[in-house]
Amino acid sequence: MARWSSPKDPALEAALRRNRRWIVNNQIKRLLLRFPSRTAPVRLLQSRFKTLDLLGRAANWLRKYPSCFDLFHGGGDDEACFGFTKRMAALVDAEEAAVAASEPAMADRLARVLMLARGHRLQVSKLAALRGPLGLPDDYLLRLLPARTDLFRLANPYPHRRNAAELELLRWVPSLAVSSVEAAAASAAPRFTCSLPPSWAKSHAKMEEFNSTPYISPYSERWAAIGTDADAEKRAVAVVHELLSLTLWKKMSVLKLEHFRREFGLLEDTARMLHRHPCLFYVSNRYKIHTVVLREGYEGSELREKDPVVAAKDRLGELMQEGLHEYNQRRRAENLEKKRRRGEIEIKEEEEEDDEEAARLDSAEKREERRKFYKVLFNDDNRHLPIENWNSTEGGLRTWKTLINED
Repeated sequence: MARWSSPKDPALEAALRRNRRWIVNNQIKRLLLRFPSRTAPVRLLQSRFKTLDLLGRAANWLRKYPSCFDLFHGGGDDEACFGFTKRMAALVDAEEAAVAASEPAMADRLARVLMLARGHRLQVSKLAALRGPLGLPDDYLLRLLPARTDLFRLANPYPHRRNAAELELLRWVPSLAVSSVEAAAASAAPRFTCSLPPSWAKSHAKMEEFNSTPYISPYSERWAAIGTDADAEKRAVAVVHELLSLTLWKKMSVLKLEHFRREFGLLEDTARMLHRHPCLFYVSNRYKIHTVVLREGYEGSELREKDPVVAAKDRLGELMQEGLHEYNQRRRAENLEKKRRRGEIEIKEEEEEDDEEAARLDSAEKREERRKFYKVLFNDDNRHLPIENWNSTEGGLRTWKTLINED
């Protein structure tokens, strides 16, 4: 099915700006965390370089981020290895602490997602697609399930199938069955809010019409019995809105969203449905990946509410940017030194000095010419020159140049 993007929103496009370098470095970080010593041979990273869609030498990549990674030789074979710098290790520990402190919130988000799903269960292999948006670590099953056996259960209804394990919600939690729209409405009737500027009058009018019918909670148990197309879309919009509100960055790939169409009871034309509600959703095709953003989750290009895990990841990104800037500055200095040794810099400096000297001489000549002009203009012998010679541009110019030459 053909897809298209929403009219460009510069603020949200800036929020979606993503540097591929940070994604690669995050994968390198996860690789190092698999080792208890947090160090690994460079050859191991080199063997996985193609899977990161990179070319060249892994050691050269690591040298671009001196504030993040250390290169050293160790082991019996004096093999080249790499690990975290002290600053990077401290930020990685801070991120790990933020993740550990967020485990109760992670369990709530996971329970809400299962409450949205048909039968309150999802395949573990499919849940992997939601792990990143929900902020779940790689080992979320080991972190969350052992202490919550009364809430979650791993089951395998089809033992003969591969990757058929399912995560099941054992009990309904009424306190969690409250959508973000219902929570914002408090005691009033829940309704969607348009996040577009007032100048989008037609979109505001369509949202008012959409809100004219009662809100259908995405946690409603009667969702499978909804018959009319209007009610089905009403609930589908509520489900997508709730899913995006549960993500840390209030955004998700449209492809991932459609991947759960059957489990969450979404419409066949989910992509078009998103475009029909620009007050709620912004669809971007940045980096040729269709992404849906919850408009109300952002203030300009910044998240309205930033999770501690997001804040920790932002600090890691800042350190990576600092390391890249340091590397670029050092390379620039080295290139200038090479040019200086070859004599290119001195030649340019001499040329600049010649240009400056010519400019000074030209300026001095102009000052001297002006001095002579005013001397002739205000000389007592020339005060009674015909006035038409001074009012006429050509006559005045010819007169004072003649007098200057005579002077």
